[in-house]
Amino acid sequence: MFLSDRDIRTAIENNTISISDFDLSRLQPASYDIRLGSKFLIVKDYSVMNIDPTNHILPKYEEITVTAEEGFILRPGVTVLGMSIEKFGSEKYLIQLSGKSSLARLGLIVHNTAGLINPGHYLNITFELANMNTIPIILRPGMDIAQILFAEMSSPPEQDYREIGRYGEGEGNHQGYIPKGIR
Repeated sequence: MFLSDRDIRTAIENNTISISDFDLSRLQPASYDIRLGSKFLIVKDYSVMNIDPTNHILPKYEEITVTAEEGFILRPGVTVLGMSIEKFGSEKYLIQLSGKSSLARLGLIVHNTAGLINPGHYLNITFELANMNTIPIILRPGMDIAQILFAEMSSPPEQDYREIGRYGEGEGNHQGYIPKGIR
């Protein structure tokens, strides 16, 4: 069962959901809008001949920071990593990341597969931004980029994410899949 705006607001007040810089105007009927940060990680295309995750052959990344005025130009067919401005999490609720339909209609994918945040995981989420359009899309820091939904668990989890999680506080780079610079 997903939480309504009323439930989300109550959970914020009761400290069972944490969202940095919570702004009531970003609260939707069943979700909360989050914004894009200013740092992006781009793959250095020349750093490997191919990517082989099983054998840990992974590309190197370059971190760039842009202002809202200049923006980041996401070219067609390119995937980059970005990060949310908001840090959020909950001990009690499963959080689901969802793209915004207005941006999806333009060809922007916000996450390829990594859309679930386990209870106990507090983070600025890393976006897997991809342009599926045939023309560039300008991404600007501070823009509404995605929304998060909160689902009630049928019971508390037996495991604590902080003990088993791959991407705990400050770790940043588990097996090379999440580059350190953006975390």
